[in-house]
Amino acid sequence: MPSLTERLTQLLLSRHLIRQDQLEEALALQRAEGQSLQRILVERGFVKAPDLLAAISEGLGIPPISLTRLRLDPALRGLISRELAAQYQIVPVACIGQTLTVAMADPLDIFALDTISTMTGLTIHPMLTTSQDIREAIDQYYGTGVEETLREMARTAPSGAAAPEGPSEVEQLLRQTQEAPVVKFTDFLLTKAIQLHASDLLIEPREKTVRVRYRVDGILQESEAPPRPLHAAIVSRIKVMAELNIAERRLPQDGHFTFRVDGRLIDFRVSILPSSFGGHVCLRVLDKGEVRLELGTLGFSPKELATMTACAQRPHGMILSTGPTGSGKTTTLYAFLKLIDSPEKNIVTVEDPVEFDLAGINQLNTKAEIGLTFAGALRSILRQDPDVIMVGEIRDADAADMAIKAALTGHLVLTTLHTSSAAGSVIRLVNMGVEPFLINSCLTVVIGQRLIRRVCRKCAEPYRPAKGLAATLGLLDERGEALELVRGRGCRACFQSGYTGREVIAEVLLMTPEIRELVLRRATEREIEQVARAQGMKTLREDGLAKAVKHISTLEEVFRATIGGSLES
Repeated sequence: MPSLTERLTQLLLSRHLIRQDQLEEALALQRAEGQSLQRILVERGFVKAPDLLAAISEGLGIPPISLTRLRLDPALRGLISRELAAQYQIVPVACIGQTLTVAMADPLDIFALDTISTMTGLTIHPMLTTSQDIREAIDQYYGTGVEETLREMARTAPSGAAAPEGPSEVEQLLRQTQEAPVVKFTDFLLTKAIQLHASDLLIEPREKTVRVRYRVDGILQESEAPPRPLHAAIVSRIKVMAELNIAERRLPQDGHFTFRVDGRLIDFRVSILPSSFGGHVCLRVLDKGEVRLELGTLGFSPKELATMTACAQRPHGMILSTGPTGSGKTTTLYAFLKLIDSPEKNIVTVEDPVEFDLAGINQLNTKAEIGLTFAGALRSILRQDPDVIMVGEIRDADAADMAIKAALTGHLVLTTLHTSSAAGSVIRLVNMGVEPFLINSCLTVVIGQRLIRRVCRKCAEPYRPAKGLAATLGLLDERGEALELVRGRGCRACFQSGYTGREVIAEVLLMTPEIRELVLRRATEREIEQVARAQGMKTLREDGLAKAVKHISTLEEVFRATIGGSLES
């Protein structure tokens, strides 16, 4: 019998839901990363999740089921253990007589069906759902297993909260890092970070407690914390995974490691600071499968996309992406590189650090401790005959000077700058000592951006804002009534937040002759922005409001991301 993957590819092609080149790309990613084909197709934007589920259901003749809207019977947990449920991606839904109805991600897995039937002595009736629904249902239905681990850690935790010192104590700490409760809880923290699609995991010691927080869609949220006496063992466990010195507790340490979850290897970047109460850990989660590097899928409007694509196709000049830390600047630059990459171009990047490996592109990591800075790396890169150069960030006048010179000498330069607006980035370059005529000679476009959370589609509900607020924001229809917007109630799929995923809002400042004239006479940020808006540029607030009207996000989220702007801007 054909496997689910084989049947799935036939169904998608016969129903014209996907092109052959998209299918081949997805299958190549599946072989390289070990993810399920369904997940890759949805995350890459090749097929919408509802269309995919409907096609599989119709083609296989197996009814679909949504576990997010279903209350599962706790009495059925005894029929299928948590381990088997996770192994076979299966959840018991109902049992009537001698028939057990189960939800499965792969209903053609005959081995799983036979195993469950033999163990329960029941006839198995499979229904179809997604792997994501299965994972979420298992955690809610069976629990995460962390409660028992915490109880075991509390029983075995030594009294006192001081970190061990001396050779014998370090050996004791090393033994603790290999004990089951510490290993299990650390693995739980890492796994949950991936399941939550978190960008960061923080482990913060206090005098008598430990705080664990995840940054999900840009917002920090607290989670289960270990007993205070075992904080040192957990930090040491992370140090062992990152091959760091567990005896060093006076100096900051940086490293990285990989962790396997659901057959995928996830990169974690480690930063440990010696705080007053012990090691303060920050883990950056780098899940390559979660990153979309297609410029058209990031959330830019068609007009902005056309402007940015035209500038990227030029043989030389500078494209500048601006915004605070965590606003998606590097992802935007990676998407540019993927757009213009070809065998005819020599593309080199200098980053701190290299976050994602890009096939066919030469990437360089800066090392300030040995003198390899952005400016120094750029001097060497220019001797490598590059066509396109990506500079991770302009941090000082030297880096700005080298990037400008590279753009002026016939190279296309993509880089980032930390400023609050697109117009402000021009002023920042001038303040860094770059002459206005040099800026006009190389700068082609400036992209100011932020990330806003998308409304959860599974719990979104319509509403109309107060008429006064709608009038202030220009959100009235032709009858003078407030436009209908949406907001999330909160559900299991979005962890009660009302949001899932993020999307970019942007202001794209094209360097027109009028803007260049303003730069040359050192005009203010406000003057540059006013002329750009008169020429059609949307501000961050305006782009965010447009996405709220399209039911992509909410007014609250737009205000949060653009708090520095006025309602009129």
